[in-house]
Amino acid sequence: MEDQVIVGIVILAIAFIAVLFIIFRMKTRVKELESKYSKIIDVNLEVEKSKKEKESIDHEIKTLRTSYKEKRTLFEKLVKEAAIYDEEIQLAELGFYKPHFDFDTSERYKEEIAKVKQEQKDLISSTQAVYCTTEWSVEGSKAKGRTMTNRAIKLTARAFNNECDAAVSNTRWNNVDRMEQRIEKAYDAINKLNQSNAVVISHEYYSLKLKELRLAHEYAEKKQREKEEQQEIRLQMREEAKLEQELERALKEEEKYNKLLERAKKEAEKATGTKLNSLNQKISQMSKELKEAHEKSERAKSMAEQTKRGHVYIISNIGSFGDNVYKIGMTRRLEPLDRVKELGDASVPFTFDVHAMIHSEDAPALESSLHKKFDEVRLNLVNTRKEFFRVTLADVENAVRKISPEAEFIETAEARDYRESKSIIAQRNKEKTASDVIYAFPETI
Repeated sequence: MEDQVIVGIVILAIAFIAVLFIIFRMKTRVKELESKYSKIIDVNLEVEKSKKEKESIDHEIKTLRTSYKEKRTLFEKLVKEAAIYDEEIQLAELGFYKPHFDFDTSERYKEEIAKVKQEQKDLISSTQAVYCTTEWSVEGSKAKGRTMTNRAIKLTARAFNNECDAAVSNTRWNNVDRMEQRIEKAYDAINKLNQSNAVVISHEYYSLKLKELRLAHEYAEKKQREKEEQQEIRLQMREEAKLEQELERALKEEEKYNKLLERAKKEAEKATGTKLNSLNQKISQMSKELKEAHEKSERAKSMAEQTKRGHVYIISNIGSFGDNVYKIGMTRRLEPLDRVKELGDASVPFTFDVHAMIHSEDAPALESSLHKKFDEVRLNLVNTRKEFFRVTLADVENAVRKISPEAEFIETAEARDYRESKSIIAQRNKEKTASDVIYAFPETI
């Protein structure tokens, strides 16, 4: 019995110890869990805290988005403004300038420019060019206010006029649109800067400045065309004068032999014997010389239509054939440039540039000589009627000067249509690049 009690006590002790151990383990686990999740014991407090953090983050995101949108708008504006002043390769939409005026002579353009400038002066005199919309007072004095206003008006007019004058003086055939944008930008920018003091450049004055720019450009273009036309007219007049001189000399020579022959015939009617034989021989010789003189005068009359007389031209087309490719051809036309214009009308994408137009009494011989000289560098070795050669202009010029020392050469090719087209393509690529740069940044974040 006693042993059973002892065994019971031992078992009970073991059970007690086991219970204590389990309790200890549970308390330890509870402490671990409390330590681990102590920060979120209060669920409502944690939720409220999370909501506040979310609101703060949302507000920050909204602020960042607004700031981003403003900066992206500014970036786009700066890209466009920079393009106006980018003269690196003068990229604009070139070659599509539509004339605003249609005067017959450069003098009419000049008169119209003077008229526009006078209209500008009249607007300035009548205070309609630049004016102030508010009557200011300085230190309570309207007189001082007027002085301040007048100074602001003068400074504004000077700034705008300087910008417009610079645009007009820098206008070329390949940047008219750019210079118009420059004047427009100056007009907008100066008026914006003057909003605080209420000084305004009138739209009428701005329109007159644009008109002056366009007139100046078209005046320069018209003068260039007139210069080219006058050169052609002078060349034609020189050729006609030369023909008239040759014809006059031939007719005088024919008339001289005709008079001598008539005199010899009259003398022969009275002569006899040896003198008659001598006169008959003289008459025969004079008849021969008269015939030659008559033929010479007839040739002079038909000189303009003579098959050998004409022009040999040296032309290039960089856009169609690349550098150092020249066509050496001949035309008998009274207006040799008409032939060049025909060549560039439909058969090739760009017009030809004329490097030399050589007048020759034997144009076929000159052309043939040049063709033989450069036969080895023909582009078409099968059809020799295709008169294109891969050669430098210097080589062509040297060959021509050996035959025609006075021939004039234009060293550089304007290639206007080609360069304008190339600029348009480059501008489009540049705009695409700028667009890619802009749109590399999303519109919103």
